[in-house]
Amino acid sequence: MDLTQLLAFTMQNKASDLHLSPANPAIIRVHGKLRRIKSDAHLSSDDIRSMLYSVMTEQQRADFEKDMELDFAISFGEKARFRVNAFTTRNGCAAVFRTIPSEIPSFEDLDLPEVMRRFAELDKGLVLVCGATGSGKSTTISALVNHINQTMDKHIITIEDPVEFVHHSKRSLVNHREVGRDTTSFSRALKSALREDPDVILVGELRDYETMSLALTAAETGHLVLASLHANTAPKAIDRILDVFPAGDKPMARTMLSSSLQGVVAQNLLPKADGGGRVGAFEILVGTSAVRNLIRENQIPQIYSMIQTGLRYGMTTMEDYVTDLVDNGIVTKETARAVLSQVVEEGTTEVDSNSIRAGGGKPQTRAPEEISTAPSAAKPAHSSAPPQDSGGGSYSF
Repeated sequence: MDLTQLLAFTMQNKASDLHLSPANPAIIRVHGKLRRIKSDAHLSSDDIRSMLYSVMTEQQRADFEKDMELDFAISFGEKARFRVNAFTTRNGCAAVFRTIPSEIPSFEDLDLPEVMRRFAELDKGLVLVCGATGSGKSTTISALVNHINQTMDKHIITIEDPVEFVHHSKRSLVNHREVGRDTTSFSRALKSALREDPDVILVGELRDYETMSLALTAAETGHLVLASLHANTAPKAIDRILDVFPAGDKPMARTMLSSSLQGVVAQNLLPKADGGGRVGAFEILVGTSAVRNLIRENQIPQIYSMIQTGLRYGMTTMEDYVTDLVDNGIVTKETARAVLSQVVEEGTTEVDSNSIRAGGGKPQTRAPEEISTAPSAAKPAHSSAPPQDSGGGSYSF
């Protein structure tokens, strides 16, 4: 198969990722499980390099040769886009293509909690969406931006590496900026954004001290800042932000965060009990006055108890959310216990995974299998704007 056929095959099987690795057949990830493409021969490093160079620009090829790794994105007809990471291994050239559907998901598509609609309709403050890689953060943030774009008269600036979902201006004016293409860094773009009359700023990832400091400043000065972060729980996300500040700046950082934080969404994608894809599970923290006081006073470990008792504000713990999924037969007890064990490993609190009530069907325990289907053709095109955290409109990959 050539790259066009492999990408078509990836889409036909609703896979979230396509893996190209030397001395292996092409592999796709479907509902979180890796599946080898049976009909495909083992790929060589030269095969993979040729595929990549066919969709890279001349500058991208030069950057890849120089840095031995590269993030970029391509469009695949009108159907989807792919976020691509090309990298070098001991055995040669390799790559991962992550699917980004062209259709932007709505709140209803993702069955997001209602409080997240309120987050999107805020005039100012900081809203964090956190989770592990592949947990659907980009899909969720895109739904927030889509809601704003469709229902409000705002100027939205997105700063991403790379751009994933492409939002065309509707009621709002949307400007996308891609790090490495339209700007040299997140921090530089954020500085500029503050002079570009924005209402909403999307920061693809809070990575460093300068970016976090600027994001807090933007949120404090009357802008709505939507940002993603790698953390498995809401309290841990707050810790991650504060940890990047030097000791002497931490009191100021706590004050800025306490005054600007509107909400934190921590999420996971869990396999459904019926094998029909994956479903989002959420922990939600709302920035109430009590939560802000705890941040200001550096009492972060106590925030979890606020989430437990904050139902009337729209808060929920991951434990409660996952338990509801089990009770409704959407995920199995085994799946629930696995995700709650990860929450415990994050060190936020101790949850009793044995208290999960019975529900759902049998867990999926199939061994990795091979897939063989004939793909249809469609051409990938150069694009510096890319795909996303893995996701489809309904989180069903």
